[in-house]
Amino acid sequence: MAAYILLIGQFYLYIGGLVAVVFLLWGADRVEPNLRGSWLVRPMLVPGTVLLWPLVLWRWARLEKGRVDPCARHLPPRGGQDLAALMLALLIPVVLFGALVLRQDGPVERPATLLEAPQ
Repeated sequence: MAAYILLIGQFYLYIGGLVAVVFLLWGADRVEPNLRGSWLVRPMLVPGTVLLWPLVLWRWARLEKGRVDPCARHLPPRGGQDLAALMLALLIPVVLFGALVLRQDGPVERPATLLEAPQ
């Protein structure tokens, strides 16, 4: 189970790294006019872009289509916050309960031993 969670996390970060490279090389100029020609700032944007890549792709797509009012382009997306809060309120207790139910017991083959420092 833990290996699958780590595998999903690795894929998420790999996709985030790919999105960060593509976005910071070609998309950042188109989304934020103030980033044109400022190549020294972009390495600082890599961690946030890697972790928030779904939001970066969503905002990039919306701004490319021109459906966003130029004055409201920096407002956070609020359309799905109520649904996200409800899902988190339901998902967090389920995950915690599942972790308590599925947790493994400690080693039962050997009794615990006291470790001593080498002399």
